[in-house]
Amino acid sequence: MLPTDADTPRPRSLAVLISGRGSNMLAIADACSDGTLNASIDLVISNRPNAPGISSAESRGLKTVVIDHTAYPARSDFDNAVHAQLLSINPDWIILAGFMRILTPEFVHQWPDRILNIHPSLLPLYPGLNTHRQALDAGDTEAGASVHVVTPELD
Repeated sequence: MLPTDADTPRPRSLAVLISGRGSNMLAIADACSDGTLNASIDLVISNRPNAPGISSAESRGLKTVVIDHTAYPARSDFDNAVHAQLLSINPDWIILAGFMRILTPEFVHQWPDRILNIHPSLLPLYPGLNTHRQALDAGDTEAGASVHVVTPELD
């Protein structure tokens, strides 16, 4: 029996938050385009106006928004601006793909179980920054990445 449209889950709406090159965002966009991932990137947000990933997203026709974190006096003000943009599309998933800001617990509570973080180490090893340097300094012979649901305790 062939699947019907009713049997096929709808594509999931994604918002991707970036701070730099956007290499993970581009890999996600490729997976959406080739059907590997049943989703679409409906919004890319960068907290850095000069992030190269913004032009990469725009060149693929993705909607982009820059919310410069330095323009906000408090972290909560920045989070509120991001939240307002996310509400405009109400994504199924928010993907932190090289997003170099820690989100407040209040923000995370507004999107429970809908925020995924791509972290460049095999957690619990090397949380935080400079994960590759930490792995090299420790003499690790294996490395990898972790994807986890963001909670107020774990970003």
